[in-house]
Amino acid sequence: MRGMWSTWAVLVMGSLSLSGCREEVKPTPPVSSETDWVDPGRYAVCRLSYGSAHTCGDEASFERIGCDTASLASLPRDGIYTVVYRTEHEPPYIDSGSFRISGDGSLDSFLGGAPTERRVEADRFFLSITRRPSLNVSRRTSLVGCRAESNRLYGCYVTCRNGSLSGVGTFMAVKWERRAGEAESSGLRLVSESFVEQGKPVDIYVTQGHAYVVSTSKGDEPGGLTVFDVSDKSAPVLKKRISLPTDNYWNGAWAKGNALYVASADTGVVVFDITNPAEPQQVRSFPGTGPIDVHTVFVEGDRLYGMSPSPQPKTLIFDIQEPTAPRLLGEYAVPGAVESPYEVGYPHDALAFEGRLYINHWSSGYLIVDVRDPEHPKRLGSFAYAYATSHANAVGKFGERLIAFEGGENWGAHLRVLDVTDPTSPKRIGEYKLEANASIHNMVLKGERLYIAHYQHGVRVLDVSEPENPKEVAYYNTYRETDPGRGESFYDGAIGMRVPGDGYVYVIDTSRGLLIFPEP
Repeated sequence: MRGMWSTWAVLVMGSLSLSGCREEVKPTPPVSSETDWVDPGRYAVCRLSYGSAHTCGDEASFERIGCDTASLASLPRDGIYTVVYRTEHEPPYIDSGSFRISGDGSLDSFLGGAPTERRVEADRFFLSITRRPSLNVSRRTSLVGCRAESNRLYGCYVTCRNGSLSGVGTFMAVKWERRAGEAESSGLRLVSESFVEQGKPVDIYVTQGHAYVVSTSKGDEPGGLTVFDVSDKSAPVLKKRISLPTDNYWNGAWAKGNALYVASADTGVVVFDITNPAEPQQVRSFPGTGPIDVHTVFVEGDRLYGMSPSPQPKTLIFDIQEPTAPRLLGEYAVPGAVESPYEVGYPHDALAFEGRLYINHWSSGYLIVDVRDPEHPKRLGSFAYAYATSHANAVGKFGERLIAFEGGENWGAHLRVLDVTDPTSPKRIGEYKLEANASIHNMVLKGERLYIAHYQHGVRVLDVSEPENPKEVAYYNTYRETDPGRGESFYDGAIGMRVPGDGYVYVIDTSRGLLIFPEP
């Protein structure tokens, strides 16, 4: 998430994380033995030659004694790879990323840009990129291959700031391939596709016959709000594009009545009047107390919740009985979040249900908070696990039980099914896993169907009538390597989703834009 770099992250990992909503993952004491990532030890035997006379990040600064460099000849030379980075700390920290290589180098991409240096040969693999985020700062990141096995590359990385070492470790990269035996789709039929022309599209809300798509900035390209008339699902009509010069990193959207709420990384919650749904009119931003990053928003009844990772990690609680004039009622902050935001984490997303707020609090895991008294929220319980990146959730009643579906956003992240009937003691009762090299993102529960935006795995639909045993009943692979920008980020593919009850599923893909499917 933009603006949430911890001091450690800036100094150690440098420029690795480019997701726009991430920070590096540190192990936390688990309540559950279940984890997304299990430490395999160092991924490769190569090492950085400390004290070397070579410039930081140069290929010659790596020692490859013991590496099987002959095996590098077998590595596929054309494709997109997702990457897990492991630091040299004990216990290690991890991060995720991607790169793309092509036979002639014309499609190569690393950390979202063309590599500054590239040597991909029979017995060598080296990628390096240097960026200048400001006039006084240069950042360099380099990868060197040590060995290859089938579609996997193992090696070492280094990050440098202004020519000095800032991070070092090993990595594993896995070539992206569609799941074995899968076609483009099963049980889902695409009825329309609408490209979004500004920034990186990430979320959507559908109301009054219109789809409101928000985008984050992407490089020098600003994000904003794009409005489609979707009264004809087979042919959405672009009605409006809005982008503000100094406020255009917009990551989430929700609506109530004639008010649209947009989560802004700069000004909190931006409120639009959508009395004329095709022509949103900006009202103001809340809470209006200075720069504030609100990453996601959620509405239940007369309450609006804004999850703010910075400058002080907390969840804002608004009264919206008058929808276009939110009134701040209270806030919830985890003790220690201000003093130790990296260790404690931050609220990424949340869902309110029957007086409780279920918060995905990143490294702290999944929190359950009583918000019936918004001025005095009370934490009831939590579910934590090692290397937590708790990111999104859905909650519903199944008979006499209250069931939560929780997922992280990192290498190996997957769906957990929790019984939260007793909020003081959540219990894991099931899970759903695909390959570790693609993360889940958002999810929506409609009755006994759970819809998941699963990045490179596209759209996944699960029958959760038996929560302990989720069963996939439909999918659509939105990810195509030929689409613009593929391979620039680990967080690429199906990202945002709504199932508003009109018989259709609305999906946002980071490259393709707005995709609409009939409900299966």
